[in-house]
Amino acid sequence: MADASPNDMIVAETPAVIEPSKRARLLRMLGIAVVVAALVWGVWYYLTQAGRVETDNAYVGADTAQVTALISGPVAEVRVGGTQIVRKGDVLVVLDPADAKVDVATAEAALFQAQQRYGQAAAQVGSARAKLASRGADIAQARARVAEANAGYERARVELARREALAGSGAVSADELSAARAAFATARASRDLAGAGVASAQATSLSADSDLIATEALIRGTSISTAPDVAAARARLDAARLNLERTVIRAPIDGVVTNRQVQIGQRIAAGVPIMTIVPVARAFVDANFKESQLRRVRVGMPVELTSDFYGSSVVFHGKVAGFSGGTGAAFALIPAQNATGNWVKVVQRLPVRVSLDPDEVRAHPLRVGLTMTATIDTRGK
Repeated sequence: MADASPNDMIVAETPAVIEPSKRARLLRMLGIAVVVAALVWGVWYYLTQAGRVETDNAYVGADTAQVTALISGPVAEVRVGGTQIVRKGDVLVVLDPADAKVDVATAEAALFQAQQRYGQAAAQVGSARAKLASRGADIAQARARVAEANAGYERARVELARREALAGSGAVSADELSAARAAFATARASRDLAGAGVASAQATSLSADSDLIATEALIRGTSISTAPDVAAARARLDAARLNLERTVIRAPIDGVVTNRQVQIGQRIAAGVPIMTIVPVARAFVDANFKESQLRRVRVGMPVELTSDFYGSSVVFHGKVAGFSGGTGAAFALIPAQNATGNWVKVVQRLPVRVSLDPDEVRAHPLRVGLTMTATIDTRGK
């Protein structure tokens, strides 16, 4: 075999020299790419993820309205069903109004009667004043009779004295003396009777005055609209009319009807819940964050939320509205007893109330009890 020339040897050695250089260059490029990717990821994490706390232990809630009947009665109509959307003031249930109408008629009659009694009392005041004036005239007449009786008594006394003085001389007969004595006795009796008449007239006048005072007391300082009996009767009429209005049960808020528990013909009692209205447009979220996640969380910080109901493509935005007064374990039916020798620390969760954007909730209505994933940006304000 012929010996290789020097040029052939150079050509053969060249790939062995070049290949390590290419590998090092590739490794350097790979390292640079890794560093750049790490820097990009770090910048992205710092700008978008740093300072964010997240939990999927979050649930939709709302201040639901319990619809109850304020009066008892049989159900005549049920105008809504479960899942139906209602507006505030819509008729939900109608009770049989027959009993309420009877109560209204009875209260109206009682009001008319009270007004009539007040009118009679006002008329009696005028009558009592007239009687009192009449009794004053009776007293004057009685006193005049007393004066007349006193004059007759005085004349009879003088006549009797004169005849008794003449009786000893025989100038006056026994019959005349007896007649004078009888006339004197009659005059004295008339005087006493007239005095008694004055006392009787005065007593009658005092009674009439008392009757006037009592009658005036019934209406003093009042009118037919402010008299106590009339006002009480009017209040009973207002209550009866209010109960008649309450036979029509209306929606107290906008929302969705749920948990309907009333049927036509059923007799319901006052205060018993018959259905629930959920205001889905005013829903909120209670997110249960670990206590270690809440170090930097403050009221007003922005929150992003997603729900399995709509998927990750629909993002709700809200704000931290407040923190619960205690953890869920603190208000459990049987609270945990941690004062034991084998105590193990368990990280607690604190409910955080998140208010949602009303426009977003109207565009994508939520339902009470749905789960949410909530992310709080602790750098937000």
